[in-house]
Amino acid sequence: MPTTGNTTTDALADSLPTSIAAAWGIREYGGRFPKLAMREPLKEGSGRTYNEVEIGQITAQAVNQATDLEQNPQQFVDTLRSYTVQTVGISTFITDDVASYVDKKVLAKMGRHAMNAMMRRKDEDGITVGQGATTDIGASGAVMSGGEIAAAVARIRGNTTEPSEGPIYAVFHGFGIKDIWDEITAGIGTYPVPNGFTEQTWRNGFSGSVAGAEVYDDGNITITSNNAEGFIFAREALLLVQGPVLKREVQRKAGLGGGGTQVYLYDRYVYGERSPGNWLYSMTHDASVPVG
Repeated sequence: MPTTGNTTTDALADSLPTSIAAAWGIREYGGRFPKLAMREPLKEGSGRTYNEVEIGQITAQAVNQATDLEQNPQQFVDTLRSYTVQTVGISTFITDDVASYVDKKVLAKMGRHAMNAMMRRKDEDGITVGQGATTDIGASGAVMSGGEIAAAVARIRGNTTEPSEGPIYAVFHGFGIKDIWDEITAGIGTYPVPNGFTEQTWRNGFSGSVAGAEVYDDGNITITSNNAEGFIFAREALLLVQGPVLKREVQRKAGLGGGGTQVYLYDRYVYGERSPGNWLYSMTHDASVPVG
């Protein structure tokens, strides 16, 4: 039926083509734990289990001219620690119709997401190990402080059973790290702040070390009831046993959905904790959404 009025895009909506100007892939946090843990390879043909022997301490004694060390030998004692790798995988299936009809910019962005999912799973498995620490030095609802990080570093460095001398890392959700920024910049507005660490933190945000621990943020740490659980650990505390390298398989399926391609990704690894209870501390802290 004829109508009167101006011709606008609303009037010709059915004639407007759909155009994809760009494609945007959801970003993810890069895996922290696979980069920070001490990595050991599990060679092909050597089974699924990585075996490591720990040799216990022995004791020296004072000696005088009447001492007979022959009567007091010190015995070496070993402890076997075993880590069995797990297999993690993901598959995607894209029909030929999708490949033919979906905008190429979208297809280009889809390719990396399977790998992102694999890296996220690897990071989350490391987080699970960290959350299994023997001691949690934080508390629900408690604001994160540099003093707690320093306390964990002191426990790791000065542990009477087995001190660590290597690098120490701290991994927290970014909402908790904001509290460290607040702690450092608390004096701004109260007294003059010359050029230096506080002024740089105010301008650029917090990054770097606290009490000798290198601090990293990891958005894969989950928040539950406004709390998150981070970790402070010696690098040698967390062992990542890496099995054979990442495997990719491509399979054509002509009889499914008019034909398509299925892609499989597999990785094999396991995390382990060395010197349990001595080099790894978790820290529960408030992770409310920062508001100012």
